[in-house]
Amino acid sequence: MSPGSEVAKSPYTDFERPPGFVYRAAKSAQRDSDNVLHCEDLPLPKLAERYGTPLYVYSTSAIRARLGAFEKAFRNFRHAICYSVKANSNLSILRLLAREGCGFDVVSGGELERVLAAERRAAKKTVFSGVGKTREEITAALKAGILIFNVESESELGALEECAARLRKMARVALRVNPDVAADTHPYIATGLHKHKFGVPIDRACTLYAKAAAAKYLKVAGVSVHIGSQITDPAPFGEAMARVADLVKALRSDGHTIDYVDTGGGLGISYQEAENDFETYVENYARAVTQPLRDLNVQLLLEPGRAIVGPAGVLLTSVLYRKQNDSKRFLIVDAAMNDLIRPALYGAYHKIVPVVQLGSRKTDGNSVKREMVDVVGPVCESGDFFARDRELTEVKEGDLLAILDAGAYGMALASNYNTRPRPAELLVSRKSVKVIRRRESVQQLLGNERV
Repeated sequence: MSPGSEVAKSPYTDFERPPGFVYRAAKSAQRDSDNVLHCEDLPLPKLAERYGTPLYVYSTSAIRARLGAFEKAFRNFRHAICYSVKANSNLSILRLLAREGCGFDVVSGGELERVLAAERRAAKKTVFSGVGKTREEITAALKAGILIFNVESESELGALEECAARLRKMARVALRVNPDVAADTHPYIATGLHKHKFGVPIDRACTLYAKAAAAKYLKVAGVSVHIGSQITDPAPFGEAMARVADLVKALRSDGHTIDYVDTGGGLGISYQEAENDFETYVENYARAVTQPLRDLNVQLLLEPGRAIVGPAGVLLTSVLYRKQNDSKRFLIVDAAMNDLIRPALYGAYHKIVPVVQLGSRKTDGNSVKREMVDVVGPVCESGDFFARDRELTEVKEGDLLAILDAGAYGMALASNYNTRPRPAELLVSRKSVKVIRRRESVQQLLGNERV
């Protein structure tokens, strides 16, 4: 805790994401103390002043705490946590997770290279998923010695057999089966139905396992499943695992050795409300996943991503202009859809809060003035928004806003649309801060182009 600060007793607990992001009372020249949002022990205004905005800020303690909740929930079941790299692939975050004992789930050769750059020894705890692995990617993964391939089609199985034979390397195989389980999530991130491109129909799996077992350099080792992302109800996970359990029994009766069940990822987070008890939430998920598998003596491969890093990150942005068109009010900020595309892509909700609360926000007595606004960026698209018709505490031009729960699928999906350099990223650990990605420059963006 910063000297002279105390944990603020404020009405803003619903906006906090402990242990990473909390408001603390900071003495000021104002008549009242302001509540300032901190990342661990560092006030976010000072980070924005030093490093500029837009700016991604991540909390080490939040990542560790959330990873710890998974380890605790699954402590009585053999398991390995294979963090989903696509959620946030920054090398420093991957290294942090590797040093905490994580393995990884990758879906491209580029993500595999990131894992190897962060911690080469983590290859042996890495699973390779994805529907379109190229032969070059498969070959690189075989050379790296990854744990297992999650194969998603008969054609891919043939490509893997070809690459493994050429290298004379044994490849462990799990088929990703499609259990035809519906989950309550956005249609773009649902993956468990037959109409989706992922996996093979569960009723065809036994035939493909027999084909894999006949290949000299393929070793049948597991079953994989993933039904979608941002799922907050544990019931669909339990339903999927019940079908996987039946398949494991059928495969073993056919003579296959099934050592692993890859349960996929997909456990969602609460974007609109503060989490009451994350540990209990993960324990309920663990109970749903493990109960159908409890007598099978398999090792679980878990692929959480968003659930670990989502609330561990915020996107800081500055208010450039206030604007009013008739009765419509806009806050135009310096972050844009190229920095965080989830609202434009999915209509996703992110809480947005002033970095400084109370104190200077008071208008009379204890009241805080609020207004209905759209929070929008400077990109030339009507879809460039972070919130529409959102009631927020009134802010001024030049004030800082924090877009919460931006640690997953934020920077990982960022682009350079409108020739906008991507933001810097910071990793905070108590009172220390590390720049884990420098802010891009326009000169860098032009560097690979020729005229």
